[in-house]
This record gives sequence, structure tokens and C-alpha cells, in this order.
Amino acid sequence: MASVEIAFWVVALLVALALLFDFMNGFHDAANSIATVVSTGVLKPQQAVLFAAFFNVIAIAFFQLKVAATIGKGIVEPGIVDHHVVFGALIGAIAWNVITWWWGIPSSSSHALIGGIAGAVVAKAGPEALIAGGIWKTVAFIVVSPLLGYLLGSLMMVIVAWVCRNTSPLRVDRWFRRLQLVSAGLYSLGHGGNDAQKTIGLIWMLLVAAGMMGAGDSAPPMWVIVSCYVAIGMGTMFGGWRIVQTMGQRITKLKPVGGFCAETGGAITLFLATALGIPVSTTHTITGAIVGVGSVRRASAVRWGVAGTIVWAWIFTIPAAALMAALCYWISFMLY
Repeated sequence: MASVEIAFWVVALLVALALLFDFMNGFHDAANSIATVVSTGVLKPQQAVLFAAFFNVIAIAFFQLKVAATIGKGIVEPGIVDHHVVFGALIGAIAWNVITWWWGIPSSSSHALIGGIAGAVVAKAGPEALIAGGIWKTVAFIVVSPLLGYLLGSLMMVIVAWVCRNTSPLRVDRWFRRLQLVSAGLYSLGHGGNDAQKTIGLIWMLLVAAGMMGAGDSAPPMWVIVSCYVAIGMGTMFGGWRIVQTMGQRITKLKPVGGFCAETGGAITLFLATALGIPVSTTHTITGAIVGVGSVRRASAVRWGVAGTIVWAWIFTIPAAALMAALCYWISFMLY
């Protein structure tokens, strides 16, 4: 009885830690949802975080749990995950998020989590315990999602420029200040739909490993789904102001029309990836879209040095989080 009780509290602690990660994910990635709408002056920061948080939470009604299924069942062989693996994955991902947040670098919480899971699993059972298809699909979208965001952001900017070619700049600005509320809402919806599901998938994985769910169950309990969407919404409400400045102004100066195009291109990318069940980085996606919008005006409008720093953070995220997670796995294993 005592061992059963201890196991229950270990699972409860790890679920709480997962929800903390989800909160930090919203906190860390809030800039992705609100940077453009704040930097263009369409919404004040306090209004923007409430706006984005609302759409993060209601995403629960719009998306199937395909991304959660990829995380919960598609990247690690059955029977490998235990509480040590989940602990290592979470601490590794959280540590990397804190480091990049502190330095104001828009890294990917999503890929930090993937790296954390991979590092902890490899530390326990070696690389053969990973499901190559799920890992490579996620890794491929490190390149695909920003490129798609770039292409869609650029395309939207070209289309808008052609449609509005005979319209006065003042009228264009007025129109797109309103339309940017639509695009920001769609992007926040996509952000909540893709990112909250990653934590849902991790808790799903934990509950199966603890014997509290069957491996063949089609979905986790509703309390897991609701808790994760609320946690990411709460994180967004508190925002990541260090990163807002980087995303909204340091890469390229944005006007409402540019903000609309970047958010719309990013939202389309997120909707597509979520429908395919691919966990992608909202950071990568919106950065690619912002760069695409800026480069349509002229290449020099993009601060490529800042963009280059962000790309290096992307490259190091998975291995850095994996290394931290492997270390935390061994610490957990030795302590309990």
C-alpha cells in the first residue's frame, strides 16, 4: 500500500511539473502571439496578452489531439518511459527555456521538450528506444516550418501590395489595424492548438507508464486536456516581455500590414502542422514569417545578425535540452 501511495504522489508531482512546463511554454512563447500586434501599436501589451490567452484556451474546441498522439505514442518505443524519463525530460526542457528566456532569445519550447524526451530516453535505453519516424518528422519541421512561414509571409505581403496598389497608405493602415486583430487571433488559436497538445502528450505518456491508462486508449482523460489548455493560456497572460522586443522590433520594423501578413502566414503553417499531427515551433514559424515580410520590402530591412543569433539558438535547442535531460535522468535514478 505504501509503495502504491508513493507512486501516486510521484505521478502527481510529475503532472504538476508538466503543467508548470506548459505554463512556461505559454510565458516563453507569448511573444510569438503578441509581438507583432504590440509592436505595431494595434493593442496595448495588457490587452494583447488577454486577447492571446483567450484564443489559446478556446483552441481546445478546434483541434483534434493529433499532436498529443505523436508525443504520447510516436517518438518513444512502448514500455521505455517511466517517471525518471519524464522527470529528466521536463527538467531538461524547463532549464533550457529559463536560460533562453533570461537572455531574451526566442528558442523553441517545443523542441526543448522533444530534446528532453530524447535525451532522457537515450540515457535509459539507448538511441534504439526512439521511434525514428516521429523524431525525424519533428526535426524536419525545424527547417520546414520557418521556410513555410517565410514563403507564406512573403506571399501574403506581395498579394496585399498588389490588391492595395491604388489605395492611400493611410487607408491601408486603418484597414489592417482592424484586420490584424483577426490574424493575431488566428495565430494565437494555432499556438494554443499545437503547443498545449505537447504537454497533453507528455502527461498521456506518463499515465500509460504508471498503469493509470491503457496503451490502446484513444485519448487521455478530459482533466488532462483542459488543464493543459488553461495552463498555456495562463502562461500567455503573464507574457515574455524580453522576447517581445526581439520578435516585434529587432528583426525588422513592422507596420500593421506587415503584422497581418506575418501572423496570417504563421497561422496557416500552424494549422497545417497541427492537422498533420506534427509538433512544430511557434517561434520558428513566426520568425520565418516576420523575416519573409521584411525581406519583401528590401533585404536590408531585416537585421540578419539578430536572425542569425536566433537560428543558432534553434540549432542548439534539441542537443542542449537532451544533454540536460540525460543528466537529470541519472540524478533522478540515483535519488529514487
